[in-house]
Amino acid sequence: MLRRYVRALLAIVMLASAILVGTAVTAGSAHAAGCYSWGRTLSQGASGEDVRQLQIRIAGYPGYGAVLATDGQFGPATKSAVVRFQQAYGLTADGIAGPQTFAKIGALQDTDCTPIHFTFGEMNRCNTTWAGGAVSAATARDNALRLMWKLEALRHALGDQPLNTSSGFRSASCNSAVGGAANSNHMYGRAVDLIGSPSYCRIVQEARYHGFNEILGPGYPGHSTHAHLGDQSSRYWSASSCGI
Repeated sequence: MLRRYVRALLAIVMLASAILVGTAVTAGSAHAAGCYSWGRTLSQGASGEDVRQLQIRIAGYPGYGAVLATDGQFGPATKSAVVRFQQAYGLTADGIAGPQTFAKIGALQDTDCTPIHFTFGEMNRCNTTWAGGAVSAATARDNALRLMWKLEALRHALGDQPLNTSSGFRSASCNSAVGGAANSNHMYGRAVDLIGSPSYCRIVQEARYHGFNEILGPGYPGHSTHAHLGDQSSRYWSASSCGI
């Protein structure tokens, strides 16, 4: 009788534990499930939309002066970026994107695909439609999403200190109103200005490791009061007061 009672009690405990574990897994993966989730482990040689989605989220880990292509091809550069992402978050750094890596991405991701510390709203204070820039609204929004994932990597590298954005996407009229350059990357959704802390020099110096081809800061005309980070086809870094 006592033996049957113990067995029944153990079964109840095990069932309760399984429910709790299931709840924890569901909660941990909720962010990822709401936006994008991966159905297979990805390693060098893989290709497809799931690789491209991975590349967007690890684009902030290409290494010094590099930019990771989001082409859906898992080559050596993508493997290296996966390794750096894994190292940054204390995961097994094998360059293979599997359950651990995807779980961490899920924990960093909101249901609209943005990283948890940045929003579409703060990347577009100009209008709510993303229209009126140099590219279509959809392209501008997509460019801003890629930029946010690079900012998430930069934020983490700076000790998880909050980064304060002051200007992201601009329509042509918004850009003109603030005196922006005629060909400003802001009009493409691929530039952001940061204010406040950390120091601008610290921001632009660290940004060199996180996939930004355009970096402007103190020492560059008109940039003593903010750090400007952007994406473009060729590199242009200038912040002479910061040694760049």
